[in-house]
Amino acid sequence: MNAIVIDAFDFCRSNGSQHGTTPVAEMTRLTKDCADTSGTITWKAVGGTSKMGFPQMTLSVTGTVQLVCQRCLTPYAHTIDAQTVLMLGKDDEQADEIEEMLNDETIDVIVGSRSMELMDLVEDEALLALPHTPKHDDCPETALLDKAKSEKLSPFDALKGLKSE
Repeated sequence: MNAIVIDAFDFCRSNGSQHGTTPVAEMTRLTKDCADTSGTITWKAVGGTSKMGFPQMTLSVTGTVQLVCQRCLTPYAHTIDAQTVLMLGKDDEQADEIEEMLNDETIDVIVGSRSMELMDLVEDEALLALPHTPKHDDCPETALLDKAKSEKLSPFDALKGLKSE
């Protein structure tokens, strides 16, 4: 994966912007949850300052990844479309203080760095956008499964057959 190292505080202070498209195959943590390595993730990071004066970054990721349906165990295309606001603290203590002041579950507070790997944040956001239990809305090829369920014989039916002989 192409490394994009930024000074997160300078990036936010200068209203920096970075964007790109990265193959899923280059995101090693993401590929562990995928059926295959096809697809791309398009991303955009925009820096700024919050109303409270703290550095913040808006991160957007979109794309399609192949996941395995947990119902029918076949691959399916899952669309990722996520956006998050990351507010930056200088250290863990300041990040905790900011989080308490905000009291807002929609904003994530992280510890910023002068050498932050932007692609790690992109991959994190893509991973967070994956469903906990991946599954089709409607599984294909369920006719065989439905037929097997409807044809299921009771073990007592077999015993009845033995008794009548």
